[in-house]
Amino acid sequence: MSFVKIWVHLVFSTKNREPLLNKEIRYDLFEHIKNNCKDKDIYIQSVNGHIDHIHCLISLGKDQTISKIAQLIKGESSFWINRNDITQGKFSWQDDYFAVSVSESQVDKVINYIKNQETHHAKKSFNDEVAEFITRYGWKLIKKQ
Repeated sequence: MSFVKIWVHLVFSTKNREPLLNKEIRYDLFEHIKNNCKDKDIYIQSVNGHIDHIHCLISLGKDQTISKIAQLIKGESSFWINRNDITQGKFSWQDDYFAVSVSESQVDKVINYIKNQETHHAKKSFNDEVAEFITRYGWKLIKKQ
């Protein structure tokens, strides 16, 4: 039997960062994502977000990849939103996402950060947060040609 615990902080936004996720939509969406993850054997510790993006703390299983998990969460949730006419017009997530590993010693800190997204974004925009992530993690922005 294999034992694996790889924590990943996954962040993705609405297409063009459109502010489509009002409070009523978000809470239903987060519950749906949790249930969908459970059905697909995706261990999601925490999910929350703001008007135009979502943060998830997940633990990868031994046969799971970040790209597959992101695809499953984003694809199924956008299908659910559209099937239930939750937003006006067709809903979709942006193709890209952020993912960073989280050490066991930082899990509680990340959970707290995810839990407090509304308070956090009263002070800092998502664009500022993205710029901070790029700087903090040394990511290079690659523009598609």
